[in-house]
Amino acid sequence: MPVVTGHGHLNLATSIRSLRLRNGLSQRQLATRMAVPRTYVSKIENEKATPTLSSLARLARALEVTVPDLLSGGERNRQEEIRVLAEDQFIAELLPFISQLNGMQMSSVLAQVRDLTVRPRRSA
Repeated sequence: MPVVTGHGHLNLATSIRSLRLRNGLSQRQLATRMAVPRTYVSKIENEKATPTLSSLARLARALEVTVPDLLSGGERNRQEEIRVLAEDQFIAELLPFISQLNGMQMSSVLAQVRDLTVRPRRSA
């Protein structure tokens, strides 16, 4: 579900931060992908700057989501990722062990699994 403020508007800053963290990116890494200063990403996430339309497009590309997913907090895209991952036999075999991992281990494993599903390795 989209993140909503008291006035019923999407909190874009929260959506961007959430998607950045879900991708395992620092503000600096996201800024590099967007070709903007890190301070610009910080200002957007702290609601001190509002991204332009071109910045929204660059943000979405850098976070590997569509602009509508960016505006909705990426939930639709995330649900699709979860569905696809759950259908994978290898992932299904890993699930019983996931609860035994600490936060850092889980984050690392999930990032690697996501990379494999988003950018599959080519066989030689």
